[in-house]
Amino acid sequence: MTTRDELHVVKATTTVDEALEALVAHRITGFPVIDDDWKLVGLVSDYDLLALDSVSGATRSDANVFPEVDSTWKTFNEVQKLLSKTDGKLVGDVMTPAPLVVRESTNLEDAARLLLETKYRRLPVVDGEGKLVGIITRGNVVRAALQIKKASEKKM
Repeated sequence: MTTRDELHVVKATTTVDEALEALVAHRITGFPVIDDDWKLVGLVSDYDLLALDSVSGATRSDANVFPEVDSTWKTFNEVQKLLSKTDGKLVGDVMTPAPLVVRESTNLEDAARLLLETKYRRLPVVDGEGKLVGIITRGNVVRAALQIKKASEKKM
């Protein structure tokens, strides 16, 4: 688990542009969204931040957000068009409210099962008051599995 002091978080009032810049700077794909008391209010991913046509009134099928493309250049141009629609939008406009969470007491096996059985890349970890204490990601699960494997190989 990535603990609270190592987490990158945003607030619902953070602009989409600021969030996109932070994603790039920190080389991550999403953030927990918190209030001033660290209570979890949502999650926002790179997909949420780029899928802004839905905020502007178009449907996802009309928006063609991530079209099948035959060239990297065409994909780059589509992302540039999407980025032009971020002006003035806030994370609160595009985040997923009330995301699936786990508690501090949830064991790694159950958290890993949730990550594998869902489309989610990350699960916020909250305390009894709903305050964010960390996040568990697919990467955390892979690292833990590797550590367990290496430890069991050393015992042999």
